[in-house]
Amino acid sequence: MAIEKPHWRELFQEVVTSGLCTGCAACVVVCPHPVLDYNAEGGVYKPFHLDLDGGAADCTHGQKGCTMCTRACPRFRNWESEIDVLRFERERTEEEVYGVGDVLLARASDPSLVDNGQDGGFVSALLIHALENDLIDAALVSALEGDGSTWRAKPSVARNRDEVLATAKSRYTYSANLLAYDEAVAGGAERIAVVGMGCMASAPGAMQARKAGKVARRLSLTIGLLCSKTFDDAIFEELFEARYGLKRENIVKMNIKGVFQIWTNDGAFHEIPLKEAHAYTREGCVRCPDFAAEHADLSTGGIGAFGDWTLVIARTELGRSLLQSMVDAGVVETRPGDDDPGAVALLHRLAQVSRKRWPVDAVPGPRRLPVTNG
Repeated sequence: MAIEKPHWRELFQEVVTSGLCTGCAACVVVCPHPVLDYNAEGGVYKPFHLDLDGGAADCTHGQKGCTMCTRACPRFRNWESEIDVLRFERERTEEEVYGVGDVLLARASDPSLVDNGQDGGFVSALLIHALENDLIDAALVSALEGDGSTWRAKPSVARNRDEVLATAKSRYTYSANLLAYDEAVAGGAERIAVVGMGCMASAPGAMQARKAGKVARRLSLTIGLLCSKTFDDAIFEELFEARYGLKRENIVKMNIKGVFQIWTNDGAFHEIPLKEAHAYTREGCVRCPDFAAEHADLSTGGIGAFGDWTLVIARTELGRSLLQSMVDAGVVETRPGDDDPGAVALLHRLAQVSRKRWPVDAVPGPRRLPVTNG
């Protein structure tokens, strides 16, 4: 009996066209031939197969035995259990709604990083520390195109302090940061950090669990960003400008704290009800079950009562040791997660809501956890 070797044909049917695809681009990055590309235009954010090689729905290389795209996909078949076992040597328990890990609060010790960053500047401090202490060679992050006035995010590489600072702060439109992988490798990087939401944070684990070659080995550190959803670019003109008169070129900072917070270059601050933004939810986020970046080494987000502290979940031994090295070096300061019980409760609640998005007719992993009072 022949051993099944699922490839693009199965990935296209089961993930890309079923609504499960988050647009992380992991399949594109690992494709060795190259017959996969990525569409980031018009809010699509999906991989596609070139017509010249098997058409949109099939792959001649896959027919010959290539399975790299399915090995990389963090939403293909039994992805959650496979990555859990790789990362944590066990599957999560029913109580671990936001995944395995210990919750704490952290912020950069350098006030300039706090001021330049988002919610404590922790991720900036982490990347700078890892780069300057020869723990990584580069990080895959998002940047704003051009002078930043369009607020369109793009995959980028950070190799030093200045590049980290230039790519700090949050964007709420999507960037498939993994697409910057080739640029990082072309610059000589062999130890690469990935910074991204849960969809991207699971990609290195999927690649490593399924042995997806050099890419899997090079993605050596994963920093996850807590994320309920991202938004289509149309939100700028159709909501911010049309309803509130806020042009994208006048926006200097955005955040979400129960409402959409927007700062403009005239010094004004604006709040927009989050429910008005729901209509602009990116398609790839609708069925994503992972609010808490559950397969990262360290997951981070600004959901607490303290605006200048980052909620951090230390998940792996690598993540814990890196965090401890930062504390020992005086790069960050930490406090117990229990100092902000509301943040922990919100983490639990938002993770639970996201996990319920996973379709009942898909692989059951993300839906197997019962609804509990977080």
